[in-house]
Amino acid sequence: MAGRRRLLPCVGLGLLAVLCWVWVSFASLSGDQLHLDVLDAPDRGAFQPQSALSDMEFASVASYRGPGNSDRRSKRELPILLWWSGGLFPHFPGDTERVDCATSSCLVTSNRKVQLYKRTASIIFYGTDFRAYEAPLPRLRHQTWALFHEESPMNNYILSHGPGIRLFNYTATFRRESDYPLTLQWLPSLEYLLEPVAVSLEEKNRLRREGLAPVLYMQSHCDVPSDRDRYVHELMKYIEVDSYGKCLNNRPLPEHLEDTATATGEEPGFMNFVARYKFHLALENGVCPDYMTEKLWRPLHQGCVPVYRGSPVVADWMPNDHSVVIIDSFPSPKALADFLKRLDENDDEYVRYLEFKDPRRITNTRLLEGLDSREWGVNDMSKPNYLNGFECYVCEQENARLAAERAYRKAPQKTQPPQGKMASNSHMGCPLPSPGYGDIKDLPADDGWLQIWPQDYWQSLDQAEGLESLIRHNESDPSLLWKHIQNIAVSRARGKH
Repeated sequence: MAGRRRLLPCVGLGLLAVLCWVWVSFASLSGDQLHLDVLDAPDRGAFQPQSALSDMEFASVASYRGPGNSDRRSKRELPILLWWSGGLFPHFPGDTERVDCATSSCLVTSNRKVQLYKRTASIIFYGTDFRAYEAPLPRLRHQTWALFHEESPMNNYILSHGPGIRLFNYTATFRRESDYPLTLQWLPSLEYLLEPVAVSLEEKNRLRREGLAPVLYMQSHCDVPSDRDRYVHELMKYIEVDSYGKCLNNRPLPEHLEDTATATGEEPGFMNFVARYKFHLALENGVCPDYMTEKLWRPLHQGCVPVYRGSPVVADWMPNDHSVVIIDSFPSPKALADFLKRLDENDDEYVRYLEFKDPRRITNTRLLEGLDSREWGVNDMSKPNYLNGFECYVCEQENARLAAERAYRKAPQKTQPPQGKMASNSHMGCPLPSPGYGDIKDLPADDGWLQIWPQDYWQSLDQAEGLESLIRHNESDPSLLWKHIQNIAVSRARGKH
């Protein structure tokens, strides 16, 4: 498949072996520009994970001035926020806009010509597009960097390493610890969860008697870090699974649903089709705390039981402690299959997993408070979307920082210098990918997953450390990244890093 990188044999020991490995990294990264960048256009959609932004509705709304905003400065006086990823600029139709937030205002733009301006206070990056070899250098002392990354960790593992995430001062990610958390980005509302069961248990049992499998699997992104297909393949040995899409396919989709793009939205025909199943295998493409997508929320909405693997702390956000089957609670695929068979045969036990449809049975206060307190909405035109929300968060932070700096310069004996913010691993860090089933040491050397994702993870660490080194040396040419990576590798081999 296009975009895969193979581990090349390196002959030698010690420093020679390290330099050989570094050369392989250069060949993979500088030539391919990372595995997602080399895919032909038709393959991109099939390979890349979906983003919640895909379904978000945007509207061009008049500037709103918060009740505490008395900022009367002209556009020429306001601090500038630069959206480095212009395609995400949340304003239409131009490339520059004044934003009036709760207590202060900023000028926001996607025009990179302002990168080196003194008034440009912060640069906002979209994590999926952030590449170490394209970073805006030199990094100016008066500028902060902000990260918006709601997508899968697989899109950019640089952000899962300390040297990568520490580059940023403000963050909006799926992790609850980020400055502007997007944890519930795929859950539109509490009412979405409370929708009545789409297909009754009586109808599901009738369909089961007619030959419908108890378990649904629907995936077309097959080569992913979570290695989910390997687990599902093993599970299929012990329980019947109807698998549609491109991955482990064993059932054809009805002709009117053959365009699997319908699976990325909530097209009624598709929703009615999948709602017939008792259990939905809901395995994320990446395993990381708080990374939860529609694979989890949609079955809950429909009144099906998700069989879930993804966020290891998923229970923190579930309606109650009996609404999802967590794969990692079982010692083996066979044990999981035996449990699902028992639920399939016992209506009373199965229905317990759907009791949260009664709002009185939603007992998780973290979920309720999270939905109630978030200032942004999902397809809710009465609230800002989270792009505009994060933009205003950065604007408020920068105005406060600039005011604190002015106060300190004016009276250094009476005021404290502003304390800088820095992101940490808790804002984004995700673990090294591991096999979906079995032990990594038992995989053959030519295993396709093994050749892609562990390598990608560690090469991303090289890039993160290389970019950190570029910034530390005040470099202005990002093409020197490879030289810095090589120097780091040599120092590491000599025990100096």
